[in-house]
Amino acid sequence: MKAFRRRRRALDSLTSVHREDPLSGVANLFDASIVFAVGLMVALIQAFSLTQLLDPNSQFTIMKKDARTGQVELIEKDHRDIKVKRMTPEKKGGPGVRLGVAYQLPDGSVVYVPETADAAKPSLLR
Repeated sequence: MKAFRRRRRALDSLTSVHREDPLSGVANLFDASIVFAVGLMVALIQAFSLTQLLDPNSQFTIMKKDARTGQVELIEKDHRDIKVKRMTPEKKGGPGVRLGVAYQLPDGSVVYVPETADAAKPSLLR
C-alpha cells in the first residue's frame, strides 16, 4: 500500500501542471512574438538604410513613383524638417520671371545655368 501511495503522489506532482489554466502557456508565445516583431523591424530598418530617418543631422531627397497612378512624390529631409511634395502632370501658366537656362549634354545629364543680373543687361547680349 505504501508503494501505491508514493506512486500516486509522484503522479499528482506531474499532473498538477495540467490542472492549471490551459491558456497559461499562451503568455510565453505572446512574449516570443513581440521579440520576433521587434527584431524584424530592426532588420528591415537596417536593410533599407532607414537609419537616416532617425538621424537628426541627415539630409536627403527620395523620389517615389506610384506604378498604378503614375503620381510622383519627392520626400525631402533637411535636418529635422521633412517635406513631401506631390508632382502633378497638369501644366501651369501665368506671369513669371526667367531664372536661367537648362542644357542637356550628350551624355544625358542636365546642366542648369542661372542668369545673373549682369547677364540680363542688353549690352552683354550681343
